Amino acid sequence: MTHAFQRCINPNCQATYDVRQVLCRCERCGSLLDVDYEWDKLETPSKLSYFEKFWTERYIPQRFSGVWRFHELLPFAPLEECVTVGEGQTILRESPCVANYVGKSAGTLYLQYEGLNPSGSFKDNGMAAGTTHGRLVGARQAACASTGNTSASLAMYCGATQLMKAVVFVGSGKIAFGKLSQALDYGARTIQIAGDFDDAMARVQEASQRKGIYLLNSLNPFRLEGQKTIMLRVLEALRWQAPDWIVVPGGNLGNSSSFGKAFIELHKLGLLQKIPRLAVVNAAGADTLYRLYNQEGLRWNQGQIDQTVIDAFYTQMDKENRRANTLASAIEINRPVNLTKCLRALDFCNGVVTKVTEQEIVDAKAQIAANGFGCEPASAASVAGTKKLVEEGVIDKDARVVCILTGHQLKDPNVTVAYHSGSAEEFAAKLGARGVQNAPYANNPVQVANDIEQILDLMQ
Repeated sequence: MTHAFQRCINPNCQATYDVRQVLCRCERCGSLLDVDYEWDKLETPSKLSYFEKFWTERYIPQRFSGVWRFHELLPFAPLEECVTVGEGQTILRESPCVANYVGKSAGTLYLQYEGLNPSGSFKDNGMAAGTTHGRLVGARQAACASTGNTSASLAMYCGATQLMKAVVFVGSGKIAFGKLSQALDYGARTIQIAGDFDDAMARVQEASQRKGIYLLNSLNPFRLEGQKTIMLRVLEALRWQAPDWIVVPGGNLGNSSSFGKAFIELHKLGLLQKIPRLAVVNAAGADTLYRLYNQEGLRWNQGQIDQTVIDAFYTQMDKENRRANTLASAIEINRPVNLTKCLRALDFCNGVVTKVTEQEIVDAKAQIAANGFGCEPASAASVAGTKKLVEEGVIDKDARVVCILTGHQLKDPNVTVAYHSGSAEEFAAKLGARGVQNAPYANNPVQVANDIEQILDLMQ
């Protein structure tokens, strides 16, 4: 018997729904939903080190999974019915060179590399949980809107498990080829609409509702349950000691929302006393959260969010025809669907929001890769944001910081090639048009004649 249910996040509503209902919003007030649990009726661990015992059970697919290894903290489905393709085999690595780049002391900056997931991004954490719930309710078709990573992950899980058929909506010209190739290769029906991610998100919600298709964007509360485990693995790697800061790129705000939920629950269960501070980093070309939080003063306010501020902001955005525009395609989103949950996370984690330029993103990306972790542009926003917050004195140089690298370098190789070795024309077209003026950390290939002596001279 499960002790899981769904609950409206609006404190004035708190409507509850059965775990087997397929909902993305509260039917009573329209707010987002959480997956919640009757914790007092569940056998929960008394300390986080409890999960170490499962390291010896990696022959069980669910315990090999970096999501379901923590099943006791997201027990909405029986363990044996949880879907896995081996997600969550990620690594947290301390990086002294990147620490130096951002102006921090050695031994204080860590990179959580989610690019090691099977589809190459953090989305697999949430998709393992989302497809598990889809299986629980008997879904036969699943859909998502995507800037690339979600579509790749959904297509992979559907292809690997054969539980559902995948349909993905992408904006025209708004997806990196490395990501689009995955959706196509994994067999998803790919619908490329004339518009951007926000348009695709609106259409997929309409189509899912009218056709009864299971929606697997992060509006789905079960998606965010899986993404909680990124923080559990960070704590595990730090021997269950919380860092001072978690820094994460902000797009649709699913990660920041799920991280906040993880810390709220761990604190409630007495498993974590120190709560890390949360920093969410927007790209300057897709900075809705930054503007609402820092310029309009929008806050969680104990759940009493001023919706008029959000509505006025979006109305003005439409009036100006302001579209998201950034090289960091994974966070090229102007209408983040998890905005309210992110505000809750920022409130609980005493968080901050900043934004970074295209130049700051690609330079940080080059520095991250030069130290062994190739990542997509959106990932680098976390390091670029850390650099800015250190320079501003928000993050202390000796504070222990974890930057989330959300996706693999090969998700968007065009940006990498343009930065390091493209012609002047290629640089201007791909990077210059986005405001990148130079490539100070470029590692340009050297052309040489097919002559061994000349080659040896270059190798000295």
